Amino acid sequence: MTDPRPLGYDTRFGSGWISGVFSVAFGVLGFGAVLCLWFPSLLTTPEARAIYPMDLVRFIIHLVLVAAFGLGVLSVMLSRRAVLALIGIGLSTIAVLMGGSQVEVEGPVRSSTYAGLDWFLLDVLILALLFVPLERIFARLPAQGIFRRGWATDLAHFATSHLLVQFTVLLTMLPAAIFFRWAVSPRLQGAIASQPLLVQFVEVVIIADLSEYVVHRLFHRVPLLWRFHAVHHSSQAMDWLAGSRLHLVDILITRGLSFVPLYVLGFATPAVYAYLLFVSFHAVFIHANVRFRLGGLEWLLVTPRLHHWHHAAHPVDKNFAVHLPVIDRLFGTYYGPDERWPAVYGIEGNPIPESYLRQLVMPFRR
Repeated sequence: MTDPRPLGYDTRFGSGWISGVFSVAFGVLGFGAVLCLWFPSLLTTPEARAIYPMDLVRFIIHLVLVAAFGLGVLSVMLSRRAVLALIGIGLSTIAVLMGGSQVEVEGPVRSSTYAGLDWFLLDVLILALLFVPLERIFARLPAQGIFRRGWATDLAHFATSHLLVQFTVLLTMLPAAIFFRWAVSPRLQGAIASQPLLVQFVEVVIIADLSEYVVHRLFHRVPLLWRFHAVHHSSQAMDWLAGSRLHLVDILITRGLSFVPLYVLGFATPAVYAYLLFVSFHAVFIHANVRFRLGGLEWLLVTPRLHHWHHAAHPVDKNFAVHLPVIDRLFGTYYGPDERWPAVYGIEGNPIPESYLRQLVMPFRR
């Protein structure tokens, strides 16, 4: 799953390979969106259904299907080998024959166990549209392409964590509700929830990052936990998708323990949701292949340059904080040499397999 190029393909600009890959990508997105319209109770996230602007959603689905078909046709015209193009054209055609963007959704949608296919499709579309152009325009390593080594493995991690959203959310909240209910004080929770939302948001960022810092250091220090976290550090290239390379056990433990103080303190739901929106973009940004230097802001907020040093092959065990570099400064783990970026990423010796399935089972093997 590490090489995006079928054997023998010419990947140069104008060869038809790039348009073929994007045809497949848009074809998958469009076909998946049509499946969501067909089976909303099984494939879509209940909290999101009520807020979707359906006219806009249908328009976007239509554009994606047209793009998949058009790029597929372009790829056929440019390339003698049109496997990718035919896949993209085929997916878009099947989606249109199924009703395309005009599939009617009969409501109300019954509640059920669901896969968050809509969340995955929407998230990957928004993040790709935002970060792919940023990485092309402001690339720190211009020679590193969009489809660099390991991108398919990272996409598989991204898909798994999003499609299992119901499962991961449940297991994230369960430890706090079961083991820390005794620590809940209604009076304290009422006082905290009555604060202005902006104040609560800042407090959530600080408390969550302190919790994540402790958990993150444990994952580096405890050998059993490192077996799972090593998957995240195995990527030898940094970009917007690299941060998604996380073992499911790593995700569940980190989120579960980090959620405990937020649960006990009882922050208002809008403040917690604002933090989740912030972290969903910031965590992607700090892994991105961009050369941004944010000057004095590096004292306040973790930037790509600082977090890239956390993924450097040398030195190791630096810059554990996800959002606030002051935490690393306080605990002596800060590392940020001026104007310098890591030369090599990953783990020395590259001991982690590249296949997604092998990464999933590797920590459980002797």
